[in-house]
Amino acid sequence: MTIQRHDTKARMSRAVIHQGVAYLCGQVSGPEARHEGIKEQTESMLARVDELLKEIGSSREQLLSATIYLKEGGDFAAMNEVWDAWVPEGYAPARTCVCAPLPADELKVEITVTAAVSS
Repeated sequence: MTIQRHDTKARMSRAVIHQGVAYLCGQVSGPEARHEGIKEQTESMLARVDELLKEIGSSREQLLSATIYLKEGGDFAAMNEVWDAWVPEGYAPARTCVCAPLPADELKVEITVTAAVSS
């Protein structure tokens, strides 16, 4: 059994791959968008997902599932506008969206995804 860990630190790995499935750690917006609105934070967060997927040999067309954490339920529609534009037509993953406290006050959204990895 082979498990690949990427960018592993004491607390966590940014991604773990096992049997062709990648598990990404939670992704939030980059520092440039931390004090912006939900749309800007969602765009930044999804750009970071794209970067990490590319780094491990996957893409948004290979997403299997996504769990989105919103700080405020009122941001659901605006976040979905960005999400819907980002997900390629016909490739929507299984998805859950919940309201939850986030690790920093300025954060409005976080996502964790699983994706298939090309061999």
